[in-house]
Amino acid sequence: MEPKKYAKHNINRNSSLYFSLGLTLVLLMTYIALEWKSYGSASEWDHGILIQESSIDEAPVVIKTPKKLPVKKIKTPPVILIKEDEDLIDETPIESSESDMNMEVVPIDSISVMEEIEDEIIDFILIEEVPVFPGCEDQQDKRSCFQAMMIKHVNKNFRYPQSAVQMGLQGRVFVQFTIEKDGRIGDIKMRGPDKILEMEAVRIIEKLPTMIPGKQRGKEVRVPFTMPIVFKLN
Repeated sequence: MEPKKYAKHNINRNSSLYFSLGLTLVLLMTYIALEWKSYGSASEWDHGILIQESSIDEAPVVIKTPKKLPVKKIKTPPVILIKEDEDLIDETPIESSESDMNMEVVPIDSISVMEEIEDEIIDFILIEEVPVFPGCEDQQDKRSCFQAMMIKHVNKNFRYPQSAVQMGLQGRVFVQFTIEKDGRIGDIKMRGPDKILEMEAVRIIEKLPTMIPGKQRGKEVRVPFTMPIVFKLN
């Protein structure tokens, strides 16, 4: 048995129409709510406009402070005290530099002239007559003989310090000495890697014999001489 359907009692009839009307009504209410505007009274609006315009048109007030000019200080003049002279001032008389015809002239023979003491030093390479080492008196080339005898003297008196051997010290010591006017050795200077080696080099030079001094223009002069002494461990 099938159920009976009546057209006027059908609830789905005109449903699309009702849906469209409802949707339209909702959209209309939403639009009105979004576009709704409220305004205050005319007096409040005018007052707000006036305040805004006045704040824009007015220019800022700039207050300029005048600069203070520096005050010039007036210097007071120094006080000059006048003091009476108590002590007499000895004035030196200015004598004339012109010659006096009545002045007595001292004879030249009575004037003593002090001799100049020259302490001339001539280098070994530049001296005319080199110092003569003992044993080189009869040699023609006394300069070469002097140097050869110096090497022989160093080799003969050379002694390696035991403390330097233990410490492993070695190097070259430069020794400079001066042959004085009387032929003796003086003014010994040295420069080396260690004090122990320097002292040994000085000891060797101090054993040099007295020599015939060098001469320049026939006059005895001081002659410096420099030589290296090499300390080398085997």
